[in-house]
Amino acid sequence: MRRKARLSAEERRALLEDAACACIARGGIRDFTVDKVVAEAGVSRGLITHHFGSMDGLLVAVYTRMYRDWLAVMEEPRPGLSRIEAMVEALVSPALFDREVVNIWLTLWGEIANNPVLRDTHRALYGDYRAAIMTALEEAAQANGREIDAETVATAFICLVDGFGVQRCVEPALLSEEKARAACWAFLRPHIGDQVGAAR
Repeated sequence: MRRKARLSAEERRALLEDAACACIARGGIRDFTVDKVVAEAGVSRGLITHHFGSMDGLLVAVYTRMYRDWLAVMEEPRPGLSRIEAMVEALVSPALFDREVVNIWLTLWGEIANNPVLRDTHRALYGDYRAAIMTALEEAAQANGREIDAETVATAFICLVDGFGVQRCVEPALLSEEKARAACWAFLRPHIGDQVGAAR
């Protein structure tokens, strides 16, 4: 009988992160336990300590991956669209607001208040997220001859998008992709000009 191929350290880490995401999506933080994660991954308990140091380390790894995936979708080039238009399309897309993805985000956000390690990670990643949106806003405003307080507008815009996640989790039928897109542009156009996103 042929032996199964040995996974690399990177593959084992990814396997555990996938398992942790599946557990959190299914049952929130109460299902984020050593026993449930290793059962989901089909590995031994010691691998969590070996690769992440602790369950907190695994939680930070999951949060970091979620943010990196989020930023990757947001910053993906979309031919024919400005940077802010591409971001709006990403931020209202099913890829970022899948029900399981939203469940993971809400669980992680809930843990930030009680977990100082996760809170520190959030602050760094949130800074990257806000900076990306600020850059897109500044570009759009400049193209339309507008001045903008990019930090304030970006912060408010993020709050709007975060609200989409909550709405799609608790009552998804009330917020279609089209309604979310319209809400984004209703908020943004007074700040960056009516020409941006006019055809959407």
